[in-house]
Amino acid sequence: MNRTPLSFEFFPTRTEEGRNKVAITRQQLRQFNPEFFSCTFGAGGTTRDGTLQTVLDIMAEDTPAAPHLSCVGSSSEEIADILNTYRSHGIKHIVALRGDIPSGMGMMDGFRYANELVTFIREQHGDWFHIEVAAYPEYHPQAKSAQADIDFFVQKCHAGANSAITQYFYNIDAYFAFVDAVRAKGIDIPIVPGIMPIASFSNLCRFSDMCGAEVPRWLRLKLQAYGDDTASIKALGLDVVTDLCDRLLSQGAPSLHFYTLNQAGLVSTVCQRLGY
Repeated sequence: MNRTPLSFEFFPTRTEEGRNKVAITRQQLRQFNPEFFSCTFGAGGTTRDGTLQTVLDIMAEDTPAAPHLSCVGSSSEEIADILNTYRSHGIKHIVALRGDIPSGMGMMDGFRYANELVTFIREQHGDWFHIEVAAYPEYHPQAKSAQADIDFFVQKCHAGANSAITQYFYNIDAYFAFVDAVRAKGIDIPIVPGIMPIASFSNLCRFSDMCGAEVPRWLRLKLQAYGDDTASIKALGLDVVTDLCDRLLSQGAPSLHFYTLNQAGLVSTVCQRLGY
């Protein structure tokens, strides 16, 4: 059986029905002994409350949980309040992100970049939280250059990050080139590959265009050729993603972090194929 740790990411739901469905998804994925479940950060009151509720649900199921925390669009007082709330509930693991600037808003008091958030967490809470940060093997879509993005990642590490989770990718060379580049800068924290299952060609292209992840031309054309044949798209996606994960694990990736989109089916199949 494969023993390399796994983790799984969810997003907060808006309804009680959605909350119940995600609870079933978590139950299905718990068979793979996850290192933790994470939950994305809802900007705004209701979805932000959903993040906390999801994390508390996960902890009640005796699984470690890590809320995401995005800082842009929030004041330092708001972030301090969220951190205190998390700590009061015994949460010790955070995924610290910059996040997107809300539409129609300029920079607010507080934070511009994720390294500032990491510094703030360390100043306020010392080593209480294990801090994950984001990494971009194919570089952040808003980065001025590849080197600038690597330098910014190094800043997040020097600010106090414990480990990193990457944006998803399908080009394994990009991941190992990024790891080599930051290792050359003296960074030795674990850099965990983020893994995105492929269920829909149109959704994959939309997500990838937004986040700067490359869908290799050969894969894009093969998926496109299937048209509306969802079964064939999923079958090819499973083969591609399983092979990617297998190669990552065989070449020393410290863990795998799955973007579940609140669904268990494809992720479970990949994990089973990998021997979990």
